[in-house]
Amino acid sequence: MASRCWRWWGWSAWPRTRLPPAGSTPSFCHHFSTQEKTPQICVVGSGPAGFYTAQHLLKHPQAHVDIYEKQPVPFGLVRFGVAPDHPEVKNVINTFTQTAHSGRCAFWGNVEVGRDVTVPELQEAYHAVVLSYGAEDHRALEIPGEELPGVCSARAFVGWYNGLPENQELEPDLSCDTAVILGQGNVALDVARILLTPPEHLEELREMIQLPGARPILDPVDFLGLQDKIKEVPRPRKRLTELLLRTATEKPGPAEAARQASASRAWGLRFFRSPQQVLPSPDGRRAAGVRLAVTRLEGVDEATRAVPTGDMEDLPCGLVLSSIGYKSRPVDPSVPFDSKLGVIPNVEGRVMDVPGLYCSGWVKRGPTGVIATTMTDSFLTGQMLLQDLKAGLLPSGPRPGYAAIQALLSSRGVRPVSFSDWEKLDAEEVARGQGTGKPREKLVDPQEMLRLLGH
Repeated sequence: MASRCWRWWGWSAWPRTRLPPAGSTPSFCHHFSTQEKTPQICVVGSGPAGFYTAQHLLKHPQAHVDIYEKQPVPFGLVRFGVAPDHPEVKNVINTFTQTAHSGRCAFWGNVEVGRDVTVPELQEAYHAVVLSYGAEDHRALEIPGEELPGVCSARAFVGWYNGLPENQELEPDLSCDTAVILGQGNVALDVARILLTPPEHLEELREMIQLPGARPILDPVDFLGLQDKIKEVPRPRKRLTELLLRTATEKPGPAEAARQASASRAWGLRFFRSPQQVLPSPDGRRAAGVRLAVTRLEGVDEATRAVPTGDMEDLPCGLVLSSIGYKSRPVDPSVPFDSKLGVIPNVEGRVMDVPGLYCSGWVKRGPTGVIATTMTDSFLTGQMLLQDLKAGLLPSGPRPGYAAIQALLSSRGVRPVSFSDWEKLDAEEVARGQGTGKPREKLVDPQEMLRLLGH
């Protein structure tokens, strides 16, 4: 097998359709006396933000929460974004399952808001709507050659190896010797680690230092002067920086030196580099390298910027993965959206100028933080909604909730997937995995999922 040197490089630098009147669905409306009695709320998106928001809303003793999801299966990035060698992160699924099992919560998958049903239609059916659909797009590099075969976003690559249906046709070419990952965030580290790890050893950064069969390539010059500057850095980042510093500057012991010498793969971090162009192969048919501008820091404190020095470097490679951030998309023309920031304009989760509409998670604050960050953020949105409910700021009177949406979806030929349906798919995946010695074999074709459910 050819030696592979995977590296990544960082730099600083529908029309509105009215619903049937409430009186036409008496079997669902006899509960209501006031909105405070039985508030009907829906959440769009079933990832961490959606489920944590629903969890907080269910603190209201009468609230009913419907969760809509465009995929036939729940859990968002917990299912489709967590690296397969970090199964412990998926434990939050147990919490989300408890929420879904509440008698006042329902999951409806295979429903794409903005296509199958509009946000205004949801607003007519519910007292409040929370948008928690995350960041489904990626930030573009905006450099020449980005469209070449052999270039893809790290988001799509992660979706491919995690079984996200929309990315199953990706077919990245992994036969090349060198991959370049542009960016150094958590997703970039996940992708690098997966590329470097032999399939039989798929068990963050600290893991890569000792990864079997891989050696680090770090330039000590990149770490000059860091020893004094990291003293005030928050503890988690300080520990990682110290680990990098030791790896880059200290001579390894005999055992570690021998391990590195026998390694067939290598990984490296390079700083002060900004991608300028993806270089094509001689026939122009695919990516063959990346041209990087060398940068340096100018200014002090908040005014510090990375500026070009005028020098360029060409780095040959066969695979380019851009990992410079996720980005949310607008879900419906009726919903305000800041395309520059990639978020829905809001104040503490209340969508600006649209009473009764809320947001949580990445579409609220941008694609930053970890699951715990999203939990806190989503609880805050839930808290604001319940405050508005108590203050009488949401629509009064009964709302039909899912009864009206179900009628709309049925008329449009959409078959929602319930949580009990998902549990059948879950059991099928686990059964398929047992035959190959894996925890599960993911279903990746939505049509196959629907066939298995008899839809």
